[in-house]
Amino acid sequence: MELRQLRYFVTVVEEASFTRAAARLHLAQPGVSAQIRQLERELGQPLLDRSGKAVTPTEAGEAVLPYARAALAAAEGVRHTVEEFTGLLRGHATIGLVSGAAAQELDVAAVLAAFHADHPGVGITLTEDTAERMPAALVRGELDIAVTGLTGEPLDPALAHEVLIDVPLVAAVAPGDALLDSAGPDGVSLTALRDRALISLPRGTGVRGVLDRACASAGFRPRIAFEAAAPPLLAQLAARGLGVAVLPELLPHTAAELGLCTVPFTGPELRGRIALAWRAGGPASPAARALLARLRRARITYPPAASP
Repeated sequence: MELRQLRYFVTVVEEASFTRAAARLHLAQPGVSAQIRQLERELGQPLLDRSGKAVTPTEAGEAVLPYARAALAAAEGVRHTVEEFTGLLRGHATIGLVSGAAAQELDVAAVLAAFHADHPGVGITLTEDTAERMPAALVRGELDIAVTGLTGEPLDPALAHEVLIDVPLVAAVAPGDALLDSAGPDGVSLTALRDRALISLPRGTGVRGVLDRACASAGFRPRIAFEAAAPPLLAQLAARGLGVAVLPELLPHTAAELGLCTVPFTGPELRGRIALAWRAGGPASPAARALLARLRRARITYPPAASP
């Protein structure tokens, strides 16, 4: 019995598929299947039921699963202990980024460059994903750290986070748009967008999640005419008169340069938030814990605190 066989077994159970497990392990599927069959022969019992559309553990597999996970965790703990004892930081860390997340407020490239200079033995993987999927990936251990949008849904209690960006969302339109005529001194109600063509970030982003939830609470479904992952493109589309863009608040001179007029929302207040998130107990590996500490030190909260 080898640790890699146990790792393959656990991964197939978690993915319910040999194909997905092989992709996650970066291995060929026949190799994964062969190693698990060898493990089953050594144990004298089938561990996986392959008869259905999804691969599921057999009764014996269910009994073996917690021991397999414990063995893998123990082996990882041995390696981490030795790394910490010798002071040689090695290993790997995986970071998830939501599209366009914190480009200015958290210069990820600069932080990673400085971290790599101090710890060249640490490998780092960057992946881009949605704000809906990344929290679950953190809980499962597929990600160590995430820079993710907050949709307004409570995060899993197994996660900790720090907010990097917290700004109001506004309606941005071209000059002369009818929305400006209906705006009061404090802005417009969200219901003013009920019959308007909207321009928004795509599903899976924090801002879109906030918008969808707020519209549902107001009793209507937003009519999304255009989607784009880059806020500057949303602004350009709105400036062309193609609809109302829902964007993080713009400074007046920035809006003017883009050819836009912005209007705040009057209750409920909509806010765009991006957060740094990780498992509440901290990432598993010393490498990922060190990288998280570096990211937390480097972050710049937006908007900045007012000068005294």
